Amino acid sequence: MIENWFYLIALSISIGGLLLIDRRLKLAFWKDKKRTALTIAIVMFVFILWDIIGIKMEVFYKGASQYMLPFVIAPDFPVEELFFLFLLSYVTLLIYRGLATWKRIS
Repeated sequence: MIENWFYLIALSISIGGLLLIDRRLKLAFWKDKKRTALTIAIVMFVFILWDIIGIKMEVFYKGASQYMLPFVIAPDFPVEELFFLFLLSYVTLLIYRGLATWKRIS
């Protein structure tokens, strides 16, 4: 069913919007691709470990939603989580870089 893809589609559209903002303002990927990729990869790695620990401690679990895909990477670790963690890391980096640039200008 198409509803299963809604969350992943929403995350992808959001990431696309961030890429457009980044391209326009040259804050991260359009400023230094390698550094940005490494930064996001490190942050995602930490959050993935956080998720795994939370799943093992039974704090985190995959809820039942008609808007999520039915398959997972690992038990209670949905595919969409990787997209969400990328979005979270990327938007945080853009905000940080944007504020640093704005502070330098003003």
